[in-house]
Amino acid sequence: MIAGPDHVGGNVSGQGAFIFGCEGLALTSIEADFFREANPWGFILFARNVDTPEQLRRLTGALREAVGRDAPILIDQEGGRVQRLRAPHWREFLPPLDQVHSASDPLRAMWLRGRLLAADVLGVGIDVNCVPGLDVASAQTHPFLMNRCFSDDAEVVAQMGRALVDGLAAGGVAPVMKHLPGHGRGAVDSHKGLPRVSASRAELAMDFAPFKALNDLSMGMSAHIVMEAIDPDRPATQSPAAIRVIREEIGFDGLLMTDDISMGALAGTVSQRAQLALAAGCDMVLHCNGDLAEMQTLAALGPMGQAAQARADRAVSAHPKHLQAHHPIDISALDAELQSLLNR
Repeated sequence: MIAGPDHVGGNVSGQGAFIFGCEGLALTSIEADFFREANPWGFILFARNVDTPEQLRRLTGALREAVGRDAPILIDQEGGRVQRLRAPHWREFLPPLDQVHSASDPLRAMWLRGRLLAADVLGVGIDVNCVPGLDVASAQTHPFLMNRCFSDDAEVVAQMGRALVDGLAAGGVAPVMKHLPGHGRGAVDSHKGLPRVSASRAELAMDFAPFKALNDLSMGMSAHIVMEAIDPDRPATQSPAAIRVIREEIGFDGLLMTDDISMGALAGTVSQRAQLALAAGCDMVLHCNGDLAEMQTLAALGPMGQAAQARADRAVSAHPKHLQAHHPIDISALDAELQSLLNR
């Protein structure tokens, strides 16, 4: 393991304000050279990067070796449709909404889910999971998001989110709450287009509530969605007004990363999208598709040390190294307990 304070995130002055993906199952020499030079804060993995546990451990090791430090490595391992690690090597989980409806003790089941998810991802060198999704489901929620939500009740969403986070943390994995300040009213898939929400500020308080309840988390992800009552012209990811709501009304002071900057909801070049997001107040640009040319364009934006000190401070505080060491536990017993709660 690479050691020393600079290697685990204590000094971010030379790191870029971005999180990058890679193209395939193994790091190419071209990618390794690029990452060494660009020095992203962290990395994110997708199904295209996953084959076996042994292969994945080699890949996560190679990514960290490329930047010479214990860089955070992220994944979207929600369960259900959004699950990059799958059988036969990893557990399969119900969609979050389905589990909440199925469990005889939903809170305990959600904690168990978090602890088992942590065991799966940490075992292959991944220390950040992009959950919980704290979007409140509604009648207009697009199917791409609906069963990824916990509930249409904001209080239940907050309770389930906290239980999942506690389970992850018990297993040594950091969470990323998403999608701030709320995506549940979106009737358009933001991978393909830009959702617009006409709800009033009073109505939006329900969407904000779960994020406010978990505003102590160290990382969050923005929503590519227009909330007309806040900013009718710009999606939250690129809106100073929406970022002020996240920071002041919701009270989140952790590291705010964009949702994937290459999604169809946003307009302009990748560089233009990123610059607007950073100027609006996002701390970190998330780029997921592994396209080297696009990543090279983003890397040209420069290191984090040239940005506001607050951004660099949040990047240090958000590093998973700050989690307490997790204690050994009988994972098979937890697995059996979760199944018993779901097979009522």
